[in-house]
Amino acid sequence: MIYKKFITFEGGEGSGKSTQIKLLAKKLIPSSQICLTREPGGTKSAEQIRRLLVTGKVDKWSSLSELLLLFAARKDHVDKLILPALSNNKWVLCDRFIDSTYVYQGMCGKTSMETIKKIENLVLGNLKPGITFLLDIEPKIGLSRSKRPGNKELRYENMDFKFHKKVNSSYLKLARYNKKRIHVIDANKSKSEIENDIWNMIKKKTL
Repeated sequence: MIYKKFITFEGGEGSGKSTQIKLLAKKLIPSSQICLTREPGGTKSAEQIRRLLVTGKVDKWSSLSELLLLFAARKDHVDKLILPALSNNKWVLCDRFIDSTYVYQGMCGKTSMETIKKIENLVLGNLKPGITFLLDIEPKIGLSRSKRPGNKELRYENMDFKFHKKVNSSYLKLARYNKKRIHVIDANKSKSEIENDIWNMIKKKTL
C-alpha cells in the first residue's frame, strides 16, 4: 500500500537529508501530526542496532549480516512507529528507508537484489512511501560535510571513495527505474533552493 503522507529522503553521506526533513516539517502544520524519524533507528531497539551498524571498522560485518541487522531494525521501526503514525493520519518523514538497502547492501554490496526483495516482502509487505526525495550531491562535497567534528557514526563514511562514487551512481540508476516515486533534487544548490524544490513537489503531489 502506498501512503501519501509517508515521505522518505535518500542520498549519499552529507547530502543534507536531515536538514531538509526538519525544514519540511516546519511547513507541514500542525506539528503534532508530523513524525520525524530515521533508519536505521527510530525506536529504542532499532537505535541499539543502529549503533552496531554505523560505528566500528568498515569490514566488521559481512554483507548478509549487515542486511539482516538492517531489516531487524526496520521491522521494529515499521511495527512500532511508522505504521501506527500513518494509521493516525500523521505525516511520516523518514531519513533513509528501503532504497538505501538496495543501494548500499545490494548495488554497492555483495547481496543480490533478489535476496533483498524476498526479505523486503517478508518485513514490509506492500508498504511503500508516497514520495522519495533523492538529494544528489557530489560525493567529495558530501563526505566533507559528513565528517564533521563530533560525528562518531563514521563507519560508512570511512569506506573508500570508489564505494561512495558507486553509491551516488546507483541512487541515480534506481531513480531512473522509479521515476513516479523518486524525485532527484540537486543538493549542490543552496539550502533554501533545495527547500523550495521539495516543497513545490509536496504541494504538487500531496496537498
